[in-house]
Amino acid sequence: MTAVPSSEIKQLLCQKLDELAPVFHRIADYLHQHPELSGEEENSSRLLQDILSESGFSIAPVIPDKLPTAFHGIKGSGPVHIGFLAEYDALPELGHGCGHNLIAAMSTTAAIACADIFADEAAVHIFGCPAEETIGGKVFMSEAGVFAGLDAALICHPSDVTAVGGTSYATHPVKFTFTGKPAHVADPDYHGINALDALVDFYQQLGTLQRTFTEPHIIGKIITEGGTAPNIVPERAAMKATIRALRTEYLEDFMLPRIKELAQQVSQAHGTELEMEHYEPLFKNLINDRQLSEYMKANLEALGTDVTVYPADDADGSTDVGNVSHDAPTIQPEIKIGEGIAAHTYEFAAAAGSEYGKKMALLAAKAMAMTAADVILQKETVKAANNL
Repeated sequence: MTAVPSSEIKQLLCQKLDELAPVFHRIADYLHQHPELSGEEENSSRLLQDILSESGFSIAPVIPDKLPTAFHGIKGSGPVHIGFLAEYDALPELGHGCGHNLIAAMSTTAAIACADIFADEAAVHIFGCPAEETIGGKVFMSEAGVFAGLDAALICHPSDVTAVGGTSYATHPVKFTFTGKPAHVADPDYHGINALDALVDFYQQLGTLQRTFTEPHIIGKIITEGGTAPNIVPERAAMKATIRALRTEYLEDFMLPRIKELAQQVSQAHGTELEMEHYEPLFKNLINDRQLSEYMKANLEALGTDVTVYPADDADGSTDVGNVSHDAPTIQPEIKIGEGIAAHTYEFAAAAGSEYGKKMALLAAKAMAMTAADVILQKETVKAANNL
């Protein structure tokens, strides 16, 4: 294979994906018409596993006790390890308002094409990644070492723009629960301990502390419990806070210790008890690999598509793909599937099922496969040079 020019190999990959177009549409259409919520994606996961098995992939479960709809498929035994990430969970009421039906179709068909073309040069992996919209299945897969050893991990997300680069916020939400002592507000002898006073004090002081954080960050907070009746001193008060930073290390090693220390100080000052719970796991910041991004941009442009390049610090959300990017070189580019649409809307869900959306996603699958080829051929070139 290495004797064949890269342009011819990429042409073969594109031809293979054209041949796989019926499979692509089968996946995209079935998932769009039969959306399944996070952790419940039994039919979606089974469809992908069946298609991959028919294409010669060996399939195994991944953390079945925690993620029953996750899987790992592999085909080939070459020295280069390429991973494709498939997502397939839908949103309540909206269905595939984040376009995961297209992500599943892109990653699955790109993996099949690469495995067929690079039978001897690469081990092609595909990971079925459930519950991206809720608990973040890739968080637990990363903790289990599932992505370790990959030379590249690839996923492409539907959007209203075709783009590479950017990042995502690391996030590790916390619930703060203050517990005091109830009493009637008019009781002259039995005085309670007002948990809501403690929480409000913490809420206000957190705003002051936040102004000392010098790196880009976000703190969003809501009070979820504040008492049961105005004539009863609140025994319990709780607040949920989404705490985010552009760097995982800044979030975990700098921000969170100071926030938790402040909560403890305020609780002690008010005489309450305090419980702090991370009610969602740590989503790490996304590190879009620069070389992979350059490959992807060039391949998208070679397919006739204009590509926007986001600044390295451009972020507007969080994703469990970030955790993968701390384990292996990773990219999550975007592919335009409609004009002026925003994710998690009915309009986006419609675009994810449209002919234009599927046409653009199939083009992105080609670019993903071409990018995998760049990684494989670059590794082969280095190996050949070292053997001279």
